[in-house]
Amino acid sequence: MAVTESMAGATSGETRGLHEGILRRQSARESSARTYARALPIVPVRARGLTIEGADGRRYLDCLSGAGTLALGHNHPVVLEAIRGVLDSGAPLSVLDLATPVKDAFVTELFRTLPPGLADRARVQFCGPAGTDAVEAALKLVRAATGRSGVLAFAGAYHGMTAGALAVSGGAPDVQAARLPYPQDYRCPFGIGGPAGAELAARWAESLLDDPKSGVPLPAGMILEPVQGEGGVIPAPDDWLRRMRRLTADRSIPLIADEIQTGVGRTGAFWAVDHSGVTPDVMVLSKAIGGSLPLAVVVYRDDLDTWQPGAHAGTFRGNQLAMAAGTATLAYVRENALAERAAVLGSRMLTRLADFGREHACVGDVRGRGLMIGIELVTPEPEQREPGAPECGGPDGLGGAGDPAGCAGGRGADPGTRGVPDARTAPTAPGMPMAPAARTPYPPAPGLAAAVQRECLRRGLIVELGGRHASVVRLLPPLTISDEQAEAVLDRLTDAITAAARDHETHGPDRQRHPGADRRAG
Repeated sequence: MAVTESMAGATSGETRGLHEGILRRQSARESSARTYARALPIVPVRARGLTIEGADGRRYLDCLSGAGTLALGHNHPVVLEAIRGVLDSGAPLSVLDLATPVKDAFVTELFRTLPPGLADRARVQFCGPAGTDAVEAALKLVRAATGRSGVLAFAGAYHGMTAGALAVSGGAPDVQAARLPYPQDYRCPFGIGGPAGAELAARWAESLLDDPKSGVPLPAGMILEPVQGEGGVIPAPDDWLRRMRRLTADRSIPLIADEIQTGVGRTGAFWAVDHSGVTPDVMVLSKAIGGSLPLAVVVYRDDLDTWQPGAHAGTFRGNQLAMAAGTATLAYVRENALAERAAVLGSRMLTRLADFGREHACVGDVRGRGLMIGIELVTPEPEQREPGAPECGGPDGLGGAGDPAGCAGGRGADPGTRGVPDARTAPTAPGMPMAPAARTPYPPAPGLAAAVQRECLRRGLIVELGGRHASVVRLLPPLTISDEQAEAVLDRLTDAITAAARDHETHGPDRQRHPGADRRAG
């Protein structure tokens, strides 16, 4: 008997017993590698849109969305209709890499959404159903096309869990790729953030490639995320991304954009590279393109198509249900302007969270793009704040840390940054933008972030953690979330942060500084 059927008419005690029994058996029988289940001890049995109902009878607002897989939320009617259409048609469900009407419709809709300059000359490779396999395929592709072997990747990156994908991720145990700094405001590797920090990051990349003694030969490709997700929800500055495009194009280095989590409207544009107008040579796609079912592809410029038959293969490349669900999802997002909707609603949510952060010292930074939002929690150290340092500011809600130059201009000092009294912008090298004074953010608070996640769950809200130290609370709601639901999410989240911070202060500050495990499902 199905679990949902056995729940019908059950008492609260019986449903609680069913819930606890399933969790107990999972703990006893499943691998120690499981991740989400440890922090989210729920047993989903029904779901629709933003809402999940557990075996314990509780309802939750799901802002994890299958790690970004559910662009339209759970069981959207257009997705269910597409799946039923294939099931009722008698079409084969798995066809290796054979051509089918379902596959043809998916590719046609996918190419309709691609950035200008790529769609007209694109090729698509269907991969194994996980995003990490598409990353492997992209790396093999550029190596085969260029005859070179090295790869440029970025600190903080996350590209998957297979060997090649891990090698270009920030947590790689063995260095097999040249690592470049990824620009960010709050924890800028150069201590300045803003345009000046991004300029230094770009110059570092150029120097590494152009210096004959850098130890880095011309690589087969560069792989980057337009917004680092597991790295802590860090959007790449548009100017910097355009700079990387020029840098790679001038040196005949294929640029690979990993849009596995950022694609299909998530960031307020259909693809995150659309914000900067950049056309990559290769795009790695998965998650939302399958409409909640497993699907992964690599889309690339036709002159890179030097592969021999069977150079990258797999049995489950022909998942017809996923292609049908994906076609329905891509078309629905495009036709209903959900990317534009994500931009507007995401900006509103970031603004409210930034306002909240100004009143709570444990909120170091609020950042994101569209409906890909991160709140970095920190351990304030007021004893290290310089006398007279301003405390009135906070993040500006537009994807970067607040202005450390005090409260001028309506922005103010970042409450999660050790203050510098009356900080001024400082002159830099000729041709570089003015740089803010160096600043040091407060230590990350992974224990507080974990407590916030638990408090959210108690309030019926599912959120994920990320960032270098697992101290960033992440929101990935479906693009179909309503204004009222967004307000409910923020009410529960801010209440959870307030409660967790109060308890945190009572039991002592969080001094942990260990890196968190990357947990993006491929």
